Amino acid sequence: MKQRLILASASPRRSQLMRQIGLKPEIMPSMAEEVIEGQDPKSIVMALSKQKAEDIAGKYKEGAVVIGADTVVSIDGMILGKPGNHWEAAEMIERLQGKVHQVYTGVTIVLNGGANKQVTFAEQTDVSVYPMSEQEIYRYVESGEPMDKAGAYGIQGKFAAYIREIHGDYNNVVGLPTGRLYQELKALGVVEEEHD
Repeated sequence: MKQRLILASASPRRSQLMRQIGLKPEIMPSMAEEVIEGQDPKSIVMALSKQKAEDIAGKYKEGAVVIGADTVVSIDGMILGKPGNHWEAAEMIERLQGKVHQVYTGVTIVLNGGANKQVTFAEQTDVSVYPMSEQEIYRYVESGEPMDKAGAYGIQGKFAAYIREIHGDYNNVVGLPTGRLYQELKALGVVEEEHD
């Protein structure tokens, strides 16, 4: 890889997922104010990922590949972001338990420099959660794990105990659809195919 790879996100999970597939991004979180328009979760995550990537890409003249990402959880047409407090977290988990919900992650890749190409896409994963008692919800919220996560849960943490099944990319639920990201970077010529 010739260009600098920059992840416009402070999420430790996203940088970890990128390292897992052999990408070593510099971390430069976007501080741009998130402007949400519309109700469609897929459109929202794509727009937010674009805002983040363009914010950071604007700080570089050339030679950088900037990746912005945003994840939301949606159930029954309602979008769940990150909870503001324990009460909100408990309310979100109560809404998710015993049902199927969708996780959407939008990703934007900006290639700075001569070409100035840009690709935006979104992935959807359906997640089914086992029924949970009030005590289980309370215990999970008190663990503190839900507080910085869309939908108030981390599939890779304690909440794994309540996941019945998923349809789609598991990593998308963690916060970044790594397979799709890698394929898009390959198509853009950012990563080369491995040869023996």
